[in-house]
Amino acid sequence: MKGSFSHQLERILPRYAVLPLAASVVLNSAVYYGGRLLAAGRRHFDLSTDLDRLLPFVPAFIVIYVLSFAFWIVGYLVIGRESRSVCFEVLAAEQISKLFCLVFFVVLPTTMIRPPVLSDGFLYDLTRLIYRLDAPDNLFPSIHCLESWFCFRGAMKCKKVNRPYRIFCLVAALLVFTSTILVKQHVLADVLGGVAAAELGLFLSRKIGAGKLYVFIERKWMVS
Repeated sequence: MKGSFSHQLERILPRYAVLPLAASVVLNSAVYYGGRLLAAGRRHFDLSTDLDRLLPFVPAFIVIYVLSFAFWIVGYLVIGRESRSVCFEVLAAEQISKLFCLVFFVVLPTTMIRPPVLSDGFLYDLTRLIYRLDAPDNLFPSIHCLESWFCFRGAMKCKKVNRPYRIFCLVAALLVFTSTILVKQHVLADVLGGVAAAELGLFLSRKIGAGKLYVFIERKWMVS
């Protein structure tokens, strides 16, 4: 029974993908909370433009903003299941990108002014909850947008998925981008920064072969 359960788990997520995925989760927390801690007490910059200020607050998009977490889980599971090479390259790229985010969180701390949420109802209550849980800092580059873009770019590298799934990932990523703007969690510069950080991470991971680190670890500790 135990062997059967282990086999079923490995069908969902191959053993080789566990370490890089776990490393991404740990690094995400370190960057998010570490960046906030290191920038505490320093001047924070507002990158809002006139266009940002013209764009409306649309509470319905808070649903997409929250559902993005489910999108990432599915997206990274797909990447992890594709192959060792794709998994290692994309996740190494994601981790490189997160380090770029940390640099900006510390060197260029950002903030923004959120609108008051005074109306009642589920969407407004959910928005207030998100506002309470997520302070308006660590904005540039947007990790929400970075992760969503990686799900799309990773899908483009996967041969085991079909075209509709890739289209879904692109549409989902664009909807997440829009949600970050329309629920006033980010400004346009943050979205562009998230995509740029992701693309730079992908380029460097491919250029320097960053995924080979996980190949080395796998061989060193005989992980199969």
